Amino acid sequence: MTQNIYDNPAFFAGYSQLGRSINGLDGAAEWPALRAMLPDLRGLGIVDLGCGFGWFCRWARQLGASHVLGLDVSEKMLERARAETSDAAIRYARADLERFDLPAGSFGLAYSSLALHYIEHLDRLLTTVRDALVPGGHLVFSVEHPIYTAPANPGWTVEADGRRTWPVDGYLVEGPRSTDWLAKGVIKQHRTMGHYLNALLRHGFALEHVEEWGPDEAQIAARPELADERQRPPFLLVAARRKD
Repeated sequence: MTQNIYDNPAFFAGYSQLGRSINGLDGAAEWPALRAMLPDLRGLGIVDLGCGFGWFCRWARQLGASHVLGLDVSEKMLERARAETSDAAIRYARADLERFDLPAGSFGLAYSSLALHYIEHLDRLLTTVRDALVPGGHLVFSVEHPIYTAPANPGWTVEADGRRTWPVDGYLVEGPRSTDWLAKGVIKQHRTMGHYLNALLRHGFALEHVEEWGPDEAQIAARPELADERQRPPFLLVAARRKD
């Protein structure tokens, strides 16, 4: 089963204070780039894998999605999502993304933000998602970049001259990594970028866009703390399409 760290009270309290938790999609610096990779949502059925507080589900309906299913393993996240949603076309359900099922050919878009790096059995998930999409349906997702998931704690190293560097530790050694982020012992699955992309190709997807995201100059001017994110890409953004 996926580690349900989001129902840990200390973790949930810390996560709730993040900018993306308070300000929603606009609080996520990578959101403009991810949004640009989405298809026209009008009339689409959408599944959100790891929906969290339901920000994307509600936004998708505002842009004309016909119905949205938000899935998450965390009861605390779903409780908040349901409390903030008053739309009968949005449904939330608890699901372990390691072992869930979806009705075949039911969605035009599968979306996921920063959830798939928690998933050990990625191949099974991609098979489930592919079968749930209509022919030509879209998969758009973000994960922590493999360069980001590779280092062991503590991550950033401060050099003698004050520069912050990001060491890469065992990049080619794939598997679970334990990190201390908002709580001790958070397990994420490290896999190379090639692993992600080849898995998509292997499971019947055509790649449409791949982006190793970093903030642009305007974002850094507005939020100077983002300058460190230019040292290495924090996120990998991918858009793919079911081939048949």
